[in-house]
Amino acid sequence: MVGTLQMRSMVLEYINAALDHARYEIIEDAEPYYGEVPELPGVWATGRTLEECRRNLAGVIDEWLILLLRRGLPIPPVAGT
Repeated sequence: MVGTLQMRSMVLEYINAALDHARYEIIEDAEPYYGEVPELPGVWATGRTLEECRRNLAGVIDEWLILLLRRGLPIPPVAGT
């Protein structure tokens, strides 16, 4: 059985791998930085700065993983995970 700390470590590893594959662009919006992870359809975020966008994207990935786990759905691989 996987312990809580080990599970959190695996989640952080997945989030970091996903962020390594994120693509960013500047859009015309109040939050002009847009980021998405191509391997994770529907996972995207925006921010006023690139760093804010990355933080927001990490939070979206975290919530998305929780949703998949609660529903018993498979988690798509990202290179490095």
